[in-house]
Order: sequence, then C-alpha cells, then structure tokens
Amino acid sequence: MRKLAYIFMITVLFSSCHSLKRSRTIALPDHSDATLNTYVSRYADLAMSEMRRTGVPASITLAQGIIESDYGRSRLAREANNHFGIKCHKGWTGKKIYHDDDRRNECFRKYRKVDESYRDHSDFLRQGSRYSFLFKLEQGNYKGWARGLKRAGYATNPGYASMLINMIKENELHVYDELVISGKKMEKKKVYADTGINDEIDDYSFTEAPPVNSRDDNFVVSRSNRVKVRNRIEYIIVREGDTYKNVAEEFDLLRWELFRYNDLGEGADLSPGQLLYLQPKRNRAEVGNDFHIVSEGETMYSISQLYGLKLKSLYEKNNMEPGYIPPLGTELWLRKAKPEGL
Repeated sequence: MRKLAYIFMITVLFSSCHSLKRSRTIALPDHSDATLNTYVSRYADLAMSEMRRTGVPASITLAQGIIESDYGRSRLAREANNHFGIKCHKGWTGKKIYHDDDRRNECFRKYRKVDESYRDHSDFLRQGSRYSFLFKLEQGNYKGWARGLKRAGYATNPGYASMLINMIKENELHVYDELVISGKKMEKKKVYADTGINDEIDDYSFTEAPPVNSRDDNFVVSRSNRVKVRNRIEYIIVREGDTYKNVAEEFDLLRWELFRYNDLGEGADLSPGQLLYLQPKRNRAEVGNDFHIVSEGETMYSISQLYGLKLKSLYEKNNMEPGYIPPLGTELWLRKAKPEGL
C-alpha cells in the first residue's frame, strides 16, 4: 500500500474578546495518531455543522463518534453508517441492523450515509427529554456535556464521562467548538498527495487508516498513549507501581470492576506487563479471529485476555468444563460454539 504525505496548513482568526477588540489565531490541532487524524479530517466539518444547527458541541460529537464507532471501523459504522451506537428504540421506522452488544441480536439504526447518522445523533439528544438540561449549559462546556451524558444514561460504562473529556482534551477537539462559537469556518484547501501522480485531495488532512481487523496494539490508540482498544474494549498494560486502587481512580472505576472485567479474584496480583481491561470483555472475539491454536505457555485465561473474550464464554464455546487445561495444539473456537463431536 502506498503511503501518502499531506500538507496541513490551516489557521483561522477570530475575536477573543469583543470589548478588547483584539484577535488571536487558532491553529487546528495537528493530530499525531493516524487513525484519529483520518476520522477528524473526515467529520470535523459535519460535527461543526451540527453544532450550529442544534447546539450539540462539535467536540462532544467527534469524541462520541470516535469512541462509539472505534474510529469508524466498527461493524455498525462500516455496514450501517451508525457512528454513535444508537439503538432502534420505540418509534424508529428506518432501516435496521442486528448486532450483538450487551445482549445478542440487538436492533440498531441503519443509515444510508454517515451524514444521516450525525444528524440523527444531534436530533436524538435534542429531542430526548432526559438530555434537555444539557442544552442549558454554556456553549462550549464540553466537560458539563460529558458528565451530563453519563448521568442521563447515554452509556453504561462508569468511566464514560472521563473517556469523552480525555479524548477532547488530549486531542484538542474543543478547538472545533471555538470555531463555531467565533462564527468562523474552516477554509479547506486542495492539496496534492506526494505520490508522483498528483492525486488531488479535497480535505484538510488525511492519512491511511490501518486494517479493520488488525490485532497490532499500536494501530488503535484511544484517549492517551496508555489506553488501547481490542475487540472494542479499552485496556491498559500495567506499569511498575500500578495498583488496583490507583488504576481505578485514574480511570474513574471501582476496584471490583477491574476484578470482574478481567476474570480475576479479589486480591489477585497485579504485575508490570499485564493486560488489564477497563470495560467488560465480550462473549465472542472480533471478526476475523475465529480460531486459536493453543501453544506453549498459554492458558485458557491468557487466551481469553488476548482476544477480549470472557473466560466463561471461552470454556462454553469449546464444550469444556471450567478449569480444564487443553493440550498443546488444541483448536479453540472463539466466535461460535464448537459442534459436539469435533
């Protein structure tokens, strides 16, 4: 695959204070992570347009879109253009897609294009009575919006507000709110890719995204360099000095949640280099990881952590009793139940 090099030079002037009548320059953030850069470059204009139309902060829209859709690479995003994980709910008359989430075969909204998903997300918040208090917040108060969305029940993850706030702060997504509030618009420029054939790109930034099903940890970086994503689940690699207490405090979790999410007993040791999930593991591995061959040194537990798969589900899918130790070379089923007799 060819690699593209792009020019990113956009600055916008706006009045910082009407009474002082002076201006300052806002430079759009130059995101270092390729996956983030790709997503923001494609949808920042759309998020700002929705902020002007409905008042939902562009930073919140972008952060939710990134987190809920795994940078536009989740199945719902790819097959249904659904970037916000909005379920059908009562009264939905549009197209539908069925997807395993908290429960099997749940109904999610399906859109013809991503623009419809962004518009429906704004309307979903604007028209939902439980979110009405958010629109009374001062414009650009993304922290208030993040905490309010969690309080109103948009997501069940107890750390959802922190996820949004950190995503916005660390990637300067609040700049897009400032552009809307100032009344300025981004000026897109046609730039040319350094490919030798002068490919014209009508965008303010674009970098090649990684493969959807890659298991390379470096491909998906979430709200900080420390937090990564596997099977649509956030996790960290334990560092020297980490304890369950300080990890829980850092990511706005309770200690028991870390034990439960990682199939660990109360008081289990925490070691540097250990993979620790910050959200519940799933009942099946991601698409493309159908089987695993047991190799030297692996256990059912280590395999369940490798794929973000609940240990109980791994045993059940392979018709094994909890505690069973499979011999080397055993083929484990990760997405479907292994047929009896195989």
